[in-house]
Amino acid sequence: MEKEKDPAAGTEPVQRVYLDHNATTPVDSEVLEAMLPFLKENWGNPSSIHALGRASRTPLENARRQVAQMLNCTARRILFTGSGSEADNLAIRGILPCRPGRHLITSAVEHPAVLQTCLGLGREGYEVTVLPVDGQGRVCPESLAEALRPDTALVSIMLANNETGTLQPVAELAAVARRRKVPFHTDAVQALGKIPLDVEELGVDLLSLSAHKIGGPKGVGALYVRSGLELAPLITGGGQEHGLRSGTENVAGIVGFGKACEVALRRLNAGEMARLAHLRDRLEAGICYLLPDARRNGPEEDRLPNTLNLTLPEIRGESLVLSLDRRGVFFSSGSACKSGNPEPSPALLAMGLSVEEAHCAVRFSLGTGNSAEDIDYVLSALEKTLAETRSAIRFVSCR
Repeated sequence: MEKEKDPAAGTEPVQRVYLDHNATTPVDSEVLEAMLPFLKENWGNPSSIHALGRASRTPLENARRQVAQMLNCTARRILFTGSGSEADNLAIRGILPCRPGRHLITSAVEHPAVLQTCLGLGREGYEVTVLPVDGQGRVCPESLAEALRPDTALVSIMLANNETGTLQPVAELAAVARRRKVPFHTDAVQALGKIPLDVEELGVDLLSLSAHKIGGPKGVGALYVRSGLELAPLITGGGQEHGLRSGTENVAGIVGFGKACEVALRRLNAGEMARLAHLRDRLEAGICYLLPDARRNGPEEDRLPNTLNLTLPEIRGESLVLSLDRRGVFFSSGSACKSGNPEPSPALLAMGLSVEEAHCAVRFSLGTGNSAEDIDYVLSALEKTLAETRSAIRFVSCR
């Protein structure tokens, strides 16, 4: 928790509590330190064979090993991209030229990088099946089995939902696809660093990651590709990243990603996520005490340890976000009622929430910098906001 002076409030300090780590995370100090040499003296092109180029190539390959260690795979299976969204696109669009069939399967709660990509392919002549989810946001393996066809080219279902934290039964789902010899991709961007990841236990063929969700820099992602699986590149040119992602590598960003994985694995093994789960549950209990009608969206157990999504009846999520922002509390709402787009979260609607319930949803996502003091401050700020401005945050339909 940070403190700063609010110019409008004289000398009274305003505390700052960031509970939006599923959106992005602050760059870890160890990550920044690891990156700096590659923004200063070691700025060579890693494709160059001279000493300055080698000074960039060796750390880049070390970072590849660090990312691979998070997934229990060999470094050769990792290729770097410009983002998690690019990794998703490479997995989905990259496999299609190499596979027979023009049928894709995904779910109704995917990140737009997956869902919109699949729907876009639907407009290009592919057939797309969007699997429904239950009230907890989970895909039923039986529904996947029923949807598979002889011409199914790929299944793409996320590991952890970015809004509710719901964990999908990916190992079961991937096993269903494997029995039918259909490749399986999972977007694990939100799961990285929060739960143990093992590509062999999951049984997936493709897995997407992003650095900025675990204290790494923005603009760096990665894709795990199982041995023997053929992909076509989206970006051609110099043949970097095993010929699948041309362009001079972002060495500083990649080194930062590797260090972020090293730090995240250390914290995961030290029980950091259990600490965050305790804080999350403390926050949930406090909110439900202040608002007894609050309802959790997603399961109690099978969710990310840092994520809490609640519907607060008769309170507009966006308005509460803005009200608490003035008290230095940062989190997210369950809809996008801005820029002329009043649409609520498609994921929450897919789980069976009404439009009003989705508009009244909020998401808190904790990170390693959060403390019990932070949670107490957030609950105090919420109590004051409810007492002072409840009419201002009352739900009224967007029109």
